Amino acid sequence: MTEHPMIERGDAVDGGEPVLFSTSQEYFAAGRDELTGLYEPGTVRVRRLGPDLGQLAGPGVRLRQVAEQCRTRPLVFVKHLTAEVALLPLDVAADLDAVLDAVHRVTDGLGPGALAVQAWTSGQNPLPHSTADLTQRVMAALAEAGRPVGRAGQPNTLSLCVTKSGLLLGLAATADQLSDWPGGRSRLARSDDQLSRAEFKLEEAFQAFDIVPPKQGTALDLGASPGGWTRILRKHGVRVCAVDPGDLDPRLRADRGVRHVRTTAGEFLRTERGHFDMVVNDMKMDPERSCQVVLDMAERLRPGAVAVVTLKLGTHRPLPVVRRCLRLLGTRYRVRAARQLHHNRHEVTVVAERR
Repeated sequence: MTEHPMIERGDAVDGGEPVLFSTSQEYFAAGRDELTGLYEPGTVRVRRLGPDLGQLAGPGVRLRQVAEQCRTRPLVFVKHLTAEVALLPLDVAADLDAVLDAVHRVTDGLGPGALAVQAWTSGQNPLPHSTADLTQRVMAALAEAGRPVGRAGQPNTLSLCVTKSGLLLGLAATADQLSDWPGGRSRLARSDDQLSRAEFKLEEAFQAFDIVPPKQGTALDLGASPGGWTRILRKHGVRVCAVDPGDLDPRLRADRGVRHVRTTAGEFLRTERGHFDMVVNDMKMDPERSCQVVLDMAERLRPGAVAVVTLKLGTHRPLPVVRRCLRLLGTRYRVRAARQLHHNRHEVTVVAERR
């Protein structure tokens, strides 16, 4: 036992380390099944620690390998990862001095590099202090000890996750977390010229997957009305062909960089002869049908063109649906990324590249 009643989790257990993972609450089972599917049956276990937080543990479980599998397979319902290094019971976590002592102990072996500090709650916060207070106190203590700190954008990240059972501490290379937001919860600011909340989905995808829109090309926005995704594309300097029978916002109608075609995606494909450098599709339709629309549009895309599509899901067996969609898209595209982002709710965002 340590000086405080803190359970250390940093040492390898049977060649592995406990990995904390975040999902959306409704799709926790799908994320669990993706992770356990990486290993032989019965060799790893998953514990649900909060509504949207789980722990993966077992022989051979290592954060870096799990993160690589999340990116390359891809695993779509896992939003955030970190390696668990300590658990403070509620009575200890309620004492900020004890928390700071634990933080110093788990970070002392990291060397002198800068560290991001991120705190969040899975479920209700049972502690007498907020996660904002927790973040501020930890950052101040680390800075006083001579360590450069920030809230994001650092090579390594200290995570502090509050659950009904206590405070979990995690350490990870930021690249292995999948997201540089606390628990994968991206918080984007609403702008005065925002047309719809759907804009957040495309903005988050650009950030999460390092999408670089074609500066000199033209993007195709399928199901564009009222124009939220068109506005985001224009903000990035891309000319847009917006396809939708419905109206666009008047501000877009006055934009000479936007061509509005008042028709359906199917009719557009039958009549259009031009070629495009990017396609985005946020249409509300069955996910496999939505993928088929993007497949049909492949003949209007230049090689290497990027496609961004959201798959609208229910909560019944979402994992087989997503896997079928990815296989379908793979016939004409190389799938670069697929993940349920924070702003997706009952959706998964897929980024693919025209072969």
